[in-house]
Amino acid sequence: MKKNIRMAKEYAESVFLEKKSKFISYISPVYTEQEAVDFIHSIKKKHYDATHNCSAFIIGEASNIQRSSDDGEPSGTAGIPILEVLRKEALTNTVVVVTRYFGGIMLGAGGLIRAYTQGSADAIRAAGIMKLQPYASYSVTLDYTFLSKIQHEIAKKDYFIADTQYLETVILKILAEPEKEEELQNDLIQWTNANALVEFQGIEVLRIDESTNKII
Repeated sequence: MKKNIRMAKEYAESVFLEKKSKFISYISPVYTEQEAVDFIHSIKKKHYDATHNCSAFIIGEASNIQRSSDDGEPSGTAGIPILEVLRKEALTNTVVVVTRYFGGIMLGAGGLIRAYTQGSADAIRAAGIMKLQPYASYSVTLDYTFLSKIQHEIAKKDYFIADTQYLETVILKILAEPEKEEELQNDLIQWTNANALVEFQGIEVLRIDESTNKII
């Protein structure tokens, strides 16, 4: 997979009023087009009495599947604005539905575009963003005397200690970006005076909270 796929972190909702029209936004991470379609249908079922349930989604590592629907709003005033926000945020594997209950005051094309853009942006803020990122996994065996040093130093770097086994020696599971293998090796040599056994275990795809840079 390509590095740093960005997508909605979790399901979320948001709501706002614009000239008495009520806009309710829904967002969810999805991994297939069918999941996105099913999510849209579930919101339409929930809000069967709404004036419009407009939607957009992007699917795939290369963002190759992109769909949008105005659901009865004037062409280009709802689905595309929602989709454009997803594109601007470089999100994939994400679906957004903005439900509208008409309040009796016409918004005009420009007003609709602004409202559906806001609805999409509000939903993304409510959900947060996560990255799907490949990391190389290493088993690192070392003496207890080096443990506190390792923990202190790793906190300063872009590595993660995913697991710690306290046996006769300490066995750490350390995750690092694949291109940082040499840097990690050199760091471990320096931190342990070349007294650590480092074994590559494979590649794992992690979910990283973009706002905190922590594993989800």
